[in-house]
Amino acid sequence: MQEQRSSESSYRDAGVDYDLLDAGKRLAVASALKSSPLLRARGGQAIDASRGEPAFVFQHGGATLATVIECLGTKSVIAREVHEQLGLDGWSAVAYDTVAAIVNDLCCVGALPLVVSAYFATGSSEWHVAADRSASLVSGWLEACEEAGCAWGGGESPALKGLIAEGEVELAGSAVGSVVGGGAPILGEDLRPGDEIVLVASNGLHANGASLARLVASRLPDRYETALSDGQRLGEALLRRSRIYVRLVEAMLCADLPICYLSHITGHGLLKLMRAKASLTYRIRCLPPAPEVLSLLVENLDMDAATAYSTFNMGVGLAVYCRPSAGAEVAALAARLGFDAVRAGVVEDGPREVVLEPVGVRYSGERLRLS
Repeated sequence: MQEQRSSESSYRDAGVDYDLLDAGKRLAVASALKSSPLLRARGGQAIDASRGEPAFVFQHGGATLATVIECLGTKSVIAREVHEQLGLDGWSAVAYDTVAAIVNDLCCVGALPLVVSAYFATGSSEWHVAADRSASLVSGWLEACEEAGCAWGGGESPALKGLIAEGEVELAGSAVGSVVGGGAPILGEDLRPGDEIVLVASNGLHANGASLARLVASRLPDRYETALSDGQRLGEALLRRSRIYVRLVEAMLCADLPICYLSHITGHGLLKLMRAKASLTYRIRCLPPAPEVLSLLVENLDMDAATAYSTFNMGVGLAVYCRPSAGAEVAALAARLGFDAVRAGVVEDGPREVVLEPVGVRYSGERLRLS
């Protein structure tokens, strides 16, 4: 069984150091915890067990609500570079992906998005001179909100000369959602040995790994025009719209399926299978196939399996943890809604770790510390 070696080495080549970023997150979470009592003065109650989870949960006015903020990262740079080289408009895709990153995190605590707000920051107001580019960005954002079933509430579009490079756009946003039924959020507190793990497929890069994708493209002779076996070019494959899983989560919860936990697989790859705080082992016996575009990136970065599966999503977009009696129903429901899903593994008693049997990889719990 292959132990994980440092997955950050390749990321550092692309200017991203997760060790430093995660340390900053832990500091922020610890500091934010001190502010929880302030919510009581406004008639609310912080659910501090949600600290470090994909979204923060709180109660107010009889409702259980959740909030999250997320960003796209440097995938917008891919959209610009692909447009420059191939003439393809990827702006609607990256706007859609930003909303996907937001709402997929939000629904992992059992909350359905009510309102999403946008943040479109540019290096210069001249970015908006190209009306078709702005229109494409806006249309992609709206389409994603429609897919997620939520309102686009508003946002901010600053021009930040000197902070953001001219010609670039930074995409981010926030959302507020309501926990289904007004009951308890899904925080993994009742995960237990024997629970089944269903993996729902991704369809490509999604919103993680763009810095490395850009690095690979810069090294290839044809850059974004590099051909894939399915006839697509690399640039087109990288800009394939992310899957939005809100409809699936809503259907599972409305059907009262015994869902114990949900994990959106983004940064840190399949290390996120052990995002829950419980000291348990997550054994995976079956994996969805990796999209060709991710296999191409892994090959050109000379990554071993341990590094690849802790860096990219490698074909997994969402992990669903449920009681063993419900795994087949979860997979069938996903299929009816157009999502590929596999009954992949099981939660076991043991140390906090992830075991990926098909690729011979084991990750110890110390590799993922978000709170």
